[in-house]
Amino acid sequence: MVLPVPLYQLQCGANSYDWGKIGHDSAAARFAAATEEANFTIQADKPYAELWMGTHPSNPSKDVATGQTLLEMVSENQALMTPEIGERYDKKLPFLFKVLSIQKALSIQAHPDKKLAERLHAQDPKNYPDDNHKPEMTIAITDFDGFCGFRPLAQIASFLKHVPELRIVVGQEKANQFISTVAGQETASDESTVEANKAALKDLFQALMTADEFHIVAASKNIIKSAENAPSDFGGSEYGGLELADLIVRLNKQFPRDIGLFCAFFLNYVKLKPGEAMFLQANDPHAYLSGEVIECMAASDNVVRAGFTPKYKDVKNLVQMLTYSYAPIEDQKMKPVPYKGGSNTSSGSPTSLLYDPPIEEFAVIRTELKSGQSETFGPIEGPSIVIVTDGNGTVSVGPKKKRANTGHVFFVGATATLKMDAEDGMVAFRAFCELK
Repeated sequence: MVLPVPLYQLQCGANSYDWGKIGHDSAAARFAAATEEANFTIQADKPYAELWMGTHPSNPSKDVATGQTLLEMVSENQALMTPEIGERYDKKLPFLFKVLSIQKALSIQAHPDKKLAERLHAQDPKNYPDDNHKPEMTIAITDFDGFCGFRPLAQIASFLKHVPELRIVVGQEKANQFISTVAGQETASDESTVEANKAALKDLFQALMTADEFHIVAASKNIIKSAENAPSDFGGSEYGGLELADLIVRLNKQFPRDIGLFCAFFLNYVKLKPGEAMFLQANDPHAYLSGEVIECMAASDNVVRAGFTPKYKDVKNLVQMLTYSYAPIEDQKMKPVPYKGGSNTSSGSPTSLLYDPPIEEFAVIRTELKSGQSETFGPIEGPSIVIVTDGNGTVSVGPKKKRANTGHVFFVGATATLKMDAEDGMVAFRAFCELK
């Protein structure tokens, strides 16, 4: 019996959410329309937020040739995933691969760890539809900005001193207590001091997230006036200034007088250039603000939200679940390494980089080939999905070769040797799972 070559072009759908980019401005929409068989027509005035690539039942990817869903394909032929991965992850891909096109802020949120996900799902299956954790990794396609993790304590203390509206919202007593607790101990590393600092940060953040609505609305009006009238001095000279003022004004236009405005003084503001990445562990607070990114995550729909959203807010669980780790934003960014499984590793500048977070469900390879360049990738002991985000060329497994234009998506079965050939240059991302 001759088995089919494990290379399939996928038809993937774009989800429309309010925060997505509009019409043809959205890469998620353009990529969905790039596969002619999808019969996907972009509406000029509609927001397109996410392109989904995987086995998720809400928007399953399909084989272009047969119309069969990827879930059906891997369920019927576990060799495409390896029996070990299929058994561990219930015959489904353990990851969901996405392209996000972000026009306005996503919610202030965190994702539960496995134990909390099981409890939340049991207690509230409507808002927490599964019992899985949801660590995720973000790699910038275009310039991107967002929030990720808590700022260093010295920055938060400085904002409390220089932003009177922030002190009003959290309460003068809570503000003074936090400042006195962390003074001189902001970077201490002994366990008892770190735990005391985390307790103080949790107490302060809880005061913010449970603040009276009247105080939030009144303080928001004043804080916007300060940001507009004196942007260079906004938030204090050491950590504030024009960038922070512009950010606050921008967010207020999207979500007027929202509690999320004040989270900007608590959470690291991160900017990523194309190819830069960050990994969001369970129980890390974050929010995406603008840009287009590749995102890979464990297969889950669990999100605990508390700001910048009309959806269900769960402040109590968010405040309780966070780790309250605090660190500079550089500590949140991922540092990719040359991918050793490709053929272009001997030169001084490898064409493929590996983003390998400290979890089992997924890793991502970014490949950038110049015109006429090619790369061959050795077998991976697990399933993978490839998307071309720029340029064109071909992808092939054995004798099977397919056109690979911008927006085209492919599934590659386990143990296959994959080759990419660029014509006018090519940038591609490949998500995969390989058990350590």
